[in-house]
Amino acid sequence: MLRLILLSLVLTGVLGGCTESVPRDQSARILAMGDSMLAWHGGRRAAVSDNMEAILGEPVIDRSVIGARIFYHLPVSGALGMNISQQYRPGAWEWVVMNGGGNDLWFGCGCSRCDRKMTRMITADGQGGSVPELVRNIRKSGARVIYLGYLRSPGVGSMIDHCRDVGREFEHRLKQMAASDSGIYFLSLADLVPHGDRSYHAFDMIHPSPKATRKIALRVTAFIR
Repeated sequence: MLRLILLSLVLTGVLGGCTESVPRDQSARILAMGDSMLAWHGGRRAAVSDNMEAILGEPVIDRSVIGARIFYHLPVSGALGMNISQQYRPGAWEWVVMNGGGNDLWFGCGCSRCDRKMTRMITADGQGGSVPELVRNIRKSGARVIYLGYLRSPGVGSMIDHCRDVGREFEHRLKQMAASDSGIYFLSLADLVPHGDRSYHAFDMIHPSPKATRKIALRVTAFIR
């Protein structure tokens, strides 16, 4: 069952991700990029970016892809956005809202014995690794970066309950990264899901429900405002 879910996520990510390959509005100032937490419900126009557009009344370009990773080495699907760094496109962005790393930890090391994988993504002080390098490259454009944390499991019926500790450490490092630059912000979602409340997750108890994508969008837009 787990293999079928993972295969479905990868295929959906390659075929259905990168919802905006070219900005549909040259006046857009906000770019979203990352993995399924941002891309989920994009086909229904109910992703985080869709909600952000509705709240702000302005376009948000969304290049997030379901199943995307920080480390992804296949060239064709990587160029299609499975590699998060390749989702970025130059533009007159004021804000880049992004996430990523969860798939590397879940798929790559099963959320156990992940020290080496995590350190390759981001070192303990938040200054080294592929994530800070990507964020610094985006910052060179002048855009401010909001790096989102992940939804927490409600503690019932989720395959990723065991990822809590490694997720906390990963997000601690992201906070360290953000502390080093006034134009980088870590926005936690750790308190968004009430314990035992299944309504914030989709059927798989991993990805966000439409209710959660709106709640995430409200938190991001309030920060931008």
